[in-house]
Amino acid sequence: MYKQLLIIFFSFFLIASCDDNKKVESIVNNDNSSHGKKVVAYVNSWQDNWGENNEKVNQITHINYAFANIKDGKVIEGNENDGEVLRKLNNLKQVNKDLKILISVGGWSWSKNFSDAVLTQESRQTFANSAIDFMLKHKIDGIDLDWEYPGQRGDNNKFRPEDKENFTAILKLIREKLEVLSSDDNKYLLTIATGADPKYLEHTNMREAHQYLDFINIMTYDFFTGGSSQTGHHSNLFQSEFNNTSRVNAADAVEVHFEAGIPIEKIVLGVPFYGRYWTKTNPENNGLYQKSTGDKGSYDYKSISENIKNKIFVPYWDEKAKAPYIWREADSLFLTYENSKSLKFKIDFVKSRKMGGIMFWQFNGDNGELLNTISNNLNN
Repeated sequence: MYKQLLIIFFSFFLIASCDDNKKVESIVNNDNSSHGKKVVAYVNSWQDNWGENNEKVNQITHINYAFANIKDGKVIEGNENDGEVLRKLNNLKQVNKDLKILISVGGWSWSKNFSDAVLTQESRQTFANSAIDFMLKHKIDGIDLDWEYPGQRGDNNKFRPEDKENFTAILKLIREKLEVLSSDDNKYLLTIATGADPKYLEHTNMREAHQYLDFINIMTYDFFTGGSSQTGHHSNLFQSEFNNTSRVNAADAVEVHFEAGIPIEKIVLGVPFYGRYWTKTNPENNGLYQKSTGDKGSYDYKSISENIKNKIFVPYWDEKAKAPYIWREADSLFLTYENSKSLKFKIDFVKSRKMGGIMFWQFNGDNGELLNTISNNLNN
């Protein structure tokens, strides 16, 4: 009888311990904000132009408002009109009651103060409290950290080896504070944007960090940017046969995130609603993966689509990469972008891999075609 009681006692102890370990994870995974896969739209502060068609919000599950800045270790408004824009975004819940709005902190230009802000226990408390104060002040639903990037220079940012463990520590702290505020009827969210490059995962501990996150948006775009004198697809799904210099594509980025310990259902694939161009490009392979000595820049999808319709741009297709591009011989212009065809391949990939959904940068770059493609195909 004594032996049986001991077995019962230790069995109960083990079950209770496992339940404690899984508590945070079960709370994080219980995101009732949407049905089916997530559609996460970045809406930026410098283009307050949601438009008149508020019904578009029914095609979206989450809005990440970009960006809040960091000053003196605290999350602060990045622009004077943040309050007004967030009020307008909150009003969209009258159309879509399940919509969730998060403040995205940092971004490419405003990640310079992350490393200092999360350096010590005291500074992490200050940062976490200010992020939550921002969220509560504007009556929104969560926090998205867009640190570009822990342990790396990014846009000439301060960085340290300690960023790796401090990043996990700040996520844990914010999660703990959010859980105190959350209830069964009102669950606050915590997400991040991650770099697609494997270096991001080398400088973070996502196997531990993911347990504090509701989902993770991979920035699977900008593989080639204006900082490069070589052209290339900036958001191809698969490896191009024309790329012999680097292996970078969205499918591989997903795989290395999964191998880093992130559950596949938490991974959200990022897609661009814009393109990048180069001029004075070597004409071989219609400018694909060639040297460029001319101007560089970007177009939003609205402009690209209009220029294709007006026959100013001529579209081409890279079958292996599942990616479109533009080649204009007159000025040796090469342009890489996303269209409905390539987006459908990505949606099929997300569905086949049982991923969390699609994220895009950014809402105002679209003429409706790309968002309609997501809406008509992702949850069907």
